[in-house]
Amino acid sequence: MKNADPITVEVIQNALVYASEEMGIAVRNSAYSPNIKERLDHSCALFDARGRLIAQAEHIPVHLGSLPWGLKQTMRVVTSECGGAREGDMWVANDPYITGTHLNDVTVVRPVFFAGALIGFAANKAHHTDVGGSAPGSMPVDAVDLFAEGLVVPPMRLVECDEPVATAIDLFRANSRTPQARAGDLRAQIAGNYTGERRLIELFERYTAGVVLAAIDRILADSETRMRNALRALGDGVFESTDFLEDRQGSPTIRIAVKLTLRDGTASFDYTGTGAQMSAPLNAVFGVTLSGVHYALRAVTDPTIPMNDGCFRPVDVFVPEGTLLNPRRPAPVSGGNVETSTRNADVVLQALALAAPNRVPACSGGTMSNVVMGGTRPDGRAWTFYETNGCGMGARPTSDGIDGIQCHMTNSSNTPIEAIERDFPLRVTRYEFAEGTGGAGRHRGGNGLVRAIQLVEGSAQASLLADRHVLQPPGALGGAPGACGHHALIRNGYETELAAKVTLALEPGDVIVVQTPGGGGYGPLSS
Repeated sequence: MKNADPITVEVIQNALVYASEEMGIAVRNSAYSPNIKERLDHSCALFDARGRLIAQAEHIPVHLGSLPWGLKQTMRVVTSECGGAREGDMWVANDPYITGTHLNDVTVVRPVFFAGALIGFAANKAHHTDVGGSAPGSMPVDAVDLFAEGLVVPPMRLVECDEPVATAIDLFRANSRTPQARAGDLRAQIAGNYTGERRLIELFERYTAGVVLAAIDRILADSETRMRNALRALGDGVFESTDFLEDRQGSPTIRIAVKLTLRDGTASFDYTGTGAQMSAPLNAVFGVTLSGVHYALRAVTDPTIPMNDGCFRPVDVFVPEGTLLNPRRPAPVSGGNVETSTRNADVVLQALALAAPNRVPACSGGTMSNVVMGGTRPDGRAWTFYETNGCGMGARPTSDGIDGIQCHMTNSSNTPIEAIERDFPLRVTRYEFAEGTGGAGRHRGGNGLVRAIQLVEGSAQASLLADRHVLQPPGALGGAPGACGHHALIRNGYETELAAKVTLALEPGDVIVVQTPGGGGYGPLSS
């Protein structure tokens, strides 16, 4: 294998990162659904032939942390049951226990070949707004098993000999309330992978295989060295943190506990003591748990370290099987991807705050405040709408928190009002910051927001999936907690409080009101 000089290594590293970003641009520009085109609820990455992450775009943390785990699981199935990777193929799957998130997140993988040899994989994951199940949007809060949440697809060919497999696309179409959007979004994911493939092959053509492979090894080794140094700088010690999610009745009894051991440039996370898996959709598969650990470590150590396989060679994660953060099939998992992942990030960050108290902000709002709505127009056309909502960011050691922002495990945008009212029988009647919801302190926590959406016509169901309606987001080092969130239904002029986790039928004129929690304050008001 040829050596690669430092300048060439840097050029190749940045080319790989931008290739991942360009993949995301292709997915966004080709997508049909507003959730991908407008909210950017998708993530892209490149891997080498050994399945090692070599570059990723700055997309959704809960997607990205699970992609390496999911790619290896997917290709293991492809190798053992489907004859292995072949040139001209592309694979699709959404089985959470293989791909690592929830059914809505459809993973598409493209094996990349150069001169007849496998050189890597282009992969992306995108949230499809409806993949069947008992409620529009495929995130029913009353699901007791995976099958209530929608279509489960093991790895299967989506492209064969560079031609889309119509039966695979038809399978998604037949199991969705919005078949046209499913077909369009799958084709957008195909386009994203072709983009990554082109860019990877161009690097091999320009620099030769030996130089590119040597550069990749050096890039991964450099990230490993930098992460070990960053962990070593935190010092050695054992740090424990615990927090709770709220169940459907509003009781904050769902326990997440972690013990972090830092020793000589390594980090070990032990989740012994976390609650058992549930017959409710708050379980998070192991890939989601890894995402929270990887995100929090990156945020607290050195976010300039290139994100790749090398970053997490010094990191070990143990989660007992059969628990909330490593459930056994067929436990339901739709909310684990959004709500449990967010609380897990909180718990890991609070453990890290014990090791580095001046580097970690107070808790943010602690929920993605998911709104899922879907139904039928008077002319019979079906529709499904999904979004997460920003909350108050926790105050930082040197500044206030940010108001109404998507925090931690989501990096998506709001859905523009124009897109909502253009594509759905919905009207946004209120959209503003929830003033006074940020916790007080030397630095104030960010405020949550208020979003009110009215059903204009037809019939519909809504599923609201949120948290921090009972337990306030904690402040840090004497800062006050942020305010809790709140849901309401306005019908015929009367307002009724709704639970944080609820599925309900809507009538024309009904308004769903979502107020998201504020972030905690940092430090006492006077010191």
